[in-house]
Amino acid sequence: MKIKYYPDADALDIRISDERPDYGEAAGEEMILHYTKSGKLVKLEILNASKMIIDLLEPILRQKPLAESDIT
Repeated sequence: MKIKYYPDADALDIRISDERPDYGEAAGEEMILHYTKSGKLVKLEILNASKMIIDLLEPILRQKPLAESDIT
């Protein structure tokens, strides 16, 4: 898996496979899924990535941090 961020476009590219995608389909307003001709998912493209990632992490970041003794 390879992950690359393009700051100029605020896009996150997540490559699941080195295979070349043949087409893409929108999955909501901020995600494009790219597939091979046989329908294998090879890449996810997240648009407006900085906002989307913050929105995903916000509930986690609001939680009370674990004490060091809770981790071990």
